[in-house]
Amino acid sequence: MTTTARTTTVKTTTADAATTPTVETVTVAPDLTTLLSFAQAVAADPDALDRLALHPTERTWIRLDGPGGSEAWLIGWPPGSETGWHDHGGSSGAFVTARGALSEHSLAMPLPSSGWRSLELEEGVDRQRVLPSGRGRAFGPHHVHQVVNPSAADHAVSVHVYHPPLPRLRRYERSGDVLSVAAVETQEDW
Repeated sequence: MTTTARTTTVKTTTADAATTPTVETVTVAPDLTTLLSFAQAVAADPDALDRLALHPTERTWIRLDGPGGSEAWLIGWPPGSETGWHDHGGSSGAFVTARGALSEHSLAMPLPSSGWRSLELEEGVDRQRVLPSGRGRAFGPHHVHQVVNPSAADHAVSVHVYHPPLPRLRRYERSGDVLSVAAVETQEDW
């Protein structure tokens, strides 16, 4: 699959009339629509999906190059598997279910980016959506969620894309309305 980053050409000159103007190309960060469109295109590509080996009990994944310097992942979900509560370290993203169905539990509020270990969540911040094959969503840099394959018998496959590439991932533990930071992972941990 080939993707093209959007670019902007900027013409700059200096005060010295003898200097020739230069043209430089700047890559513009992909917006949420671009990330979601990329995930939808990969999810609809049977050749891309067939590259992913599925394991009977463990999640599997393949890293892909996404648009505009983003990173993408093709992920296989065995029956009953889930991510646990996590964020994306300040990256925006999108994901689309390619096969099967996934359930997303999320918080309808941004969390502080630092300076806390435990928070009591207000009533009414929980959201849940089911994402069958072909459905997905985009999210901003403060999104916290848990993704689950609710099926007891069938694998699911999904495509996830993040920009900037994930610098870290915070994992959370949840007990009722209390959300606590459990771990912070960096790229070296994946």
